[in-house]
Amino acid sequence: MKRIAVLISGSGSNLEAIIKSCNSNLINGKVISVISNNPDAYGLVRASNYKIDTKIINHNQFSSRNEFEEVLEDYLDQLNVDLIVLAGFMRILGKKIINKFSSKMINLHPSLLPLYPGLNTHEKALSNKDKEHGVSIHFVSTELDAGPIIAKGVININNNEKIETLVDRIHKIEHKLLPKIISQICEGNI
Repeated sequence: MKRIAVLISGSGSNLEAIIKSCNSNLINGKVISVISNNPDAYGLVRASNYKIDTKIINHNQFSSRNEFEEVLEDYLDQLNVDLIVLAGFMRILGKKIINKFSSKMINLHPSLLPLYPGLNTHEKALSNKDKEHGVSIHFVSTELDAGPIIAKGVININNNEKIETLVDRIHKIEHKLLPKIISQICEGNI
């Protein structure tokens, strides 16, 4: 059984999808720790509800990115994880930590990369009148949202679609695709 750490900054809906898939044996792994840079992230409550250890490493309490990442790196070393999943983790990581963990660190990004790296992806897809939108799961590299792509989930954008419905539809794709990819990684197929 693979040891999984999930890094979050927000609500943790993808985290919960991962946990449920582990608990129902759809993933041959276990979330052993949830790490958040945001002490108010609702995902920490979700993790506690499943009796999963949580760790807050608040980036605002460090004088530099390097200090923050050294503490994060040390904690990940202690956990001895097989997979690190960035699921709504809203911090850009530096080269040192990425180079150390890149072979076992994946990110879920809400766009069809290479389109729209970074923030506000749903707004960009709508304002550019894109016909399709989706999510990409990729290995983390030192370039923002540019690591090798593992999988994409694609949906058609409806005429006159509102951002709320688009976000809701994207979440449904994320909650199915991310656990599926994590399962494949844990089985050694990726």
